[in-house]
Parts: sequence; C-alpha cells; structure tokens
Amino acid sequence: MGSQISELINDGHMEGAVQLITPTLLSPTPFTTLDRIGKQIGSSSLDVSEPFYNLLASEKYMGSWVIIASALHCHLPTDLVRTLANCRDFIIQADVWYATDIFGERVAGPALLGDFHPALQVLSAWREDPNRWVRRCVGVALHLWAKRTCGNAEMVDRARELFYLIEPVFEEKNQDAVKGIGWGLKTMGRYYPDLAFVWLKEQINRLHRQPRPLMLRKAITYLPPEQKFAITRSQSA
Repeated sequence: MGSQISELINDGHMEGAVQLITPTLLSPTPFTTLDRIGKQIGSSSLDVSEPFYNLLASEKYMGSWVIIASALHCHLPTDLVRTLANCRDFIIQADVWYATDIFGERVAGPALLGDFHPALQVLSAWREDPNRWVRRCVGVALHLWAKRTCGNAEMVDRARELFYLIEPVFEEKNQDAVKGIGWGLKTMGRYYPDLAFVWLKEQINRLHRQPRPLMLRKAITYLPPEQKFAITRSQSA
C-alpha cells in the first residue's frame, strides 16, 4: 500500500492518497504495519510529500501520526532542521500525549542518534517552547536515545550533555510535560546511573532545585537504594 500511496503523492493526488489509507486508519492496524507504510511514503522528497502529511494530519486519526512520524524519520538525514520543525508543528496540531510520544520516539529521538549536536541545538529551543507537548517531547527523545545507546561507554560524554539539556525543565510544573521529561530521566538513569546520581546530587544538593514529586520519582527509579535515599534525604532536609 505504501508504494501505491507514494505514486499518488508523486503524481500530486494528495486527496486520493488520503482516501486510500483511510480504511487502514479506521481499522485496528498494528503500529508496525503503519510504520512500514510510513517508511515507504518517506521515500518521496519532503517537498513533494509535505502537502500529503498536512492533509493526513487534518484527519487526526491516531494512526495518522504513526505514518507521518515514520515518514518524517526518513527525511532526517537530508534535512534535519526542517524535519524537526515539521515534527514540532504536528505535535502541536495533534494536541495529545500519545502523538507526542509517537513523534518523540520516531523523529526527535532518532535525530539525536543520527546527528547528535545539530539535533541537540534544535531540542534546546524546545525546552522553552510555550506548548507543553513540545517540552514533553524533549524527554521522550532522551528516553529513546538512552534506550538505543544502552549505556555504551563511548556515549557517556553525550549522555552528560543530555542531562544538562534537561536541566532547565527539571522543575517543569505542567503534569503532561513532567511525565515525558521524567520518562527521559528515568531511562537515562537506567542506562547511565552514575551520571544520573551525580547530576541529581548537583541539582538537589548544590542548586536546591525543587522538581515535582513525580519528576523526582521517575528520575531515581533505577538508582540503588542508598543513592535514592541520599537524593530524597537531601531534598527533604
């Protein structure tokens, strides 16, 4: 189906392409199938396929976001900044937590894996975004990056940079954003526990930061009991 949709897109038949995919989006379809379709659609250039993404996004089906995100993923190597700008726009348009996580795991996180410092620069601006879902996506991107790098010793310096990327939003107040940012810290703590402990001690002990309880609970999830105690004791002191 993805190849048929790509042909329609390349021929400029955007409405026909949306009509072709709609029955699939209205039926229970595994995300893996939607990902595969999205990757096939992503073979078209961003200039050609962008109108299709916009039209499909207007339908706001859950599966629409999976297809769009998987297609955008294909454009990261050729135009990272524009692809991430599209990602941000669709997150805002979707205005729901699951779409944020879909885009974070398929676009923003892979951007960090594929082209770390340019992606880091873009995500740095997202920390201050007025939209809570965009701020949440920064945490989702960290989650994906940590999960894929699995504590690789060669990635420790980059992991350290990511802890400091997240520093300005450690005291985030919006609960929707907290859940995503905390998710990122939780996974970072799982795969980079030594860095997580040092960073948390600095935030709590030296800088006297006051994160939301949920944020802190997520951040210390995988730390050893004695380190959890050291962090929580410092916060309550």
